[in-house]
Amino acid sequence: METSIIKSQAYGKDRVRVVRVVRHADGWQEIADYSVCILLSGSAFESSYTKGDNKLVVATDSQKNTVYYLAKTLPADRVMVPEVFAAEVASFMVKKYSHVTTCHVKIITKPWERMKFDNKGHPHSFYREGKETRWTEAFVTKNSPPSAAALSVTMNSGFYDLEVLKTTNSSFTDFWRDELTTLPDMPDRVLSTKVLCQWKFVADSLEALQGLSFDAIYAGAKRNTLDALANDPRAWVHASVQTTLYIMAD
Repeated sequence: METSIIKSQAYGKDRVRVVRVVRHADGWQEIADYSVCILLSGSAFESSYTKGDNKLVVATDSQKNTVYYLAKTLPADRVMVPEVFAAEVASFMVKKYSHVTTCHVKIITKPWERMKFDNKGHPHSFYREGKETRWTEAFVTKNSPPSAAALSVTMNSGFYDLEVLKTTNSSFTDFWRDELTTLPDMPDRVLSTKVLCQWKFVADSLEALQGLSFDAIYAGAKRNTLDALANDPRAWVHASVQTTLYIMAD
C-alpha cells in the first residue's frame, strides 16, 4: 500500500499582540505595537502528523508566551525595531529547541502617530493617522405637506474608528467587586480605544446650513476630541473610560 509523505510542514501561532512602551526620565514615551506570527518547522515534527505523537510539539501557547517574555525582557532597542525583534524571537526559538530547524517570524507593525498640539509632539498620547471614517446624514422634512414652502433640516455628522492610545495618565480603581472579580486596581495604565464621535445640526432651511464651514467643524471636533483625551485639566488622570467619554462630549 502506498503511503503519503510530508514534503514540507510548518505550524505556529499567529496574531500575537505585542505592545512595548519605553518611558524616558523626562516624560517622553515611545511605543511599538506589533502583530506577531511564529511558524516552526523541522523533520522531527513529522511523527506529530503521521503518528499523532506530540512529544516534540512546542505548544502554540508556549510560542505566544515566548514572544511576551522576549518583548518584556529584551533591551528596548532590540524590541522597538521590528526587524531586530523578529530576528531575536526566531533565533531564540531555534536555539532553545534543538529539533526546530526553522523558525519563521512575521511582524506586522501597527503604527501610531504622536498627537501634536501647537506643533509640539505630545509626550505620551498617540493616534492612528487616517484611520477614522468621516460620515454625514441629512433629514429634510416638509413642515406643511404636501407644500415644500417650509422645510426643517436635521443633519448628523461625525467620524468613527479614530483609534487613540495613551501610555499613562489613565486609571481604573475603586470599582464594584464581588466573587467574580479578578481585575486589580489600576492606578496607571495604558488606555487604547476607538472613538465614535457625532454631532447634530438643526435648521429651518437648507440655506441656513450653507454658510457653515463643515470641513473646519470636522477638523475642530477631531482636534478637540484628541485634546480632551490627552490634555484636559479636569481629569488629567482619567478615572475611567466613562469619564474620558464625558469630557470629550462636554
